[in-house]
Amino acid sequence: MSKVLVGPFNRVEGDLEITLETADNRVSEARVNSPLYRGFETMLVSKAPYDAMVYTPRICGICSVSQSVGAARALADISQLEIPENGQLCTNLVLANENMADLLTHFYLFFMPDFARASYRGQPWFTNAEARFKAVKGTAHQEVLPARAKFLNLMGILAGKWPHSLSIQPGGTAKPIEPQERIRLLTLLGEFRSFLEQTLFGDDLERIAEISSTEQLQQWSEEADWQSSDLRRFLHISQSLELDTLGRATDQFMSYGNYPLDGTAFFKRGTYFGDQAGDLAVSSITEDVSHGWMESDTPRHPIRGRTVPTLQNEEAYSWCKAPRLGNQVVEVGAIARQAINGNPLVMDLIAKQGANVHSRIVARLLELALVIPQMQRWAKAIDPSEPFCNTAKLPKEGEGAGLLEAARGSLGHWVTLENGVIKNYQIIAPTTWNFSPRDANQQPGALEQALESTPLDSEEAAQSVAVQHVVRSFDPCMVCTVH
Repeated sequence: MSKVLVGPFNRVEGDLEITLETADNRVSEARVNSPLYRGFETMLVSKAPYDAMVYTPRICGICSVSQSVGAARALADISQLEIPENGQLCTNLVLANENMADLLTHFYLFFMPDFARASYRGQPWFTNAEARFKAVKGTAHQEVLPARAKFLNLMGILAGKWPHSLSIQPGGTAKPIEPQERIRLLTLLGEFRSFLEQTLFGDDLERIAEISSTEQLQQWSEEADWQSSDLRRFLHISQSLELDTLGRATDQFMSYGNYPLDGTAFFKRGTYFGDQAGDLAVSSITEDVSHGWMESDTPRHPIRGRTVPTLQNEEAYSWCKAPRLGNQVVEVGAIARQAINGNPLVMDLIAKQGANVHSRIVARLLELALVIPQMQRWAKAIDPSEPFCNTAKLPKEGEGAGLLEAARGSLGHWVTLENGVIKNYQIIAPTTWNFSPRDANQQPGALEQALESTPLDSEEAAQSVAVQHVVRSFDPCMVCTVH
């Protein structure tokens, strides 16, 4: 048995280190370290409540809207503020704009370039993959980056700027949409949809969304040459490398639900354990700090949470806390959202081989096919003559929670007000769930479990592409994890 430190990782948002214990050319145990503490929760103590709308978006430069929505919903929860329909529509559009851009970025810029590594040079598909996906030089980058930039023009129309917009407010959105801007939104969405249909999928989005089983997905992929679209390229490479055998974790999933409109969420809130969907008991969420560089404490619900950093914990190996749902490890992300929402393809993927590298990527791309048409419907429903935002005075005392789905999974903000200022502010980010350390019961986090038994396809474990695939299948955002 030997031990090796893997890191730092390239093409990952923030700092990440992983200690692997290996035996018989496989990973026997993994410990995931988020090595950079930032302390946003501590910064917010004693600040005015609306200061959270300025501070929290700066946790991250690529999912700042998600943090804005979390803070806005937590304050709205305290004031019991109702949001007008236009405000709901525009918030959904802004959040979806960021989320879909993140899903696209992950596939093309973070995940697929690994298949252009020299270690795959002997594969029959390598020449095509290298020409298409090689970092910076691949042809995909020349097409994807302009399409992504143009798609993010929606953010300018809806929110003024990105990242760190202040348009998201507890009562809706502060920037009204004029009739001509609504037409521009629909034009941009139509152009991005065309890019997805022509380049990523090679088919209509509705047809992709209707695929309901692994057999149908295989049949669809064989209808055209594997080089005819980037999804078919991925499916071809995944089948060749058996990516569906890599990175299986808990098969226990959680989602806060997303994109609410008039009391109904486009993606449902809930849990999915094995093959059983269930309700989500938010009250059963706790954060364990037994293996984090935090002052010793019993597991607490985040509304009563504490963030007191210390280097005196001898059991610690990460700045990340260990969130648990009813003392259980859960995985969050697109695959969790779609399983809980009852998507038949994702449920079939999980039933056959669980959450793995292959099924996580399929779920992300499927979500693009599901959400973009819905964004077009939301844009059409905006009524420029109606209000976009309500206002109300916050009470001096109160507690609130803002729960939503960022691209990478479930994001929660919990805030307590006392004497008109913030007494406590706690955040659990998606990567906090997926990249958590062990808890007091010695349960490894989701990634730690997913890495166990990973084959080491290199004499140097630190260079193993299989390990890289498993890590990137979760799309980590470490700066959010160590907020």
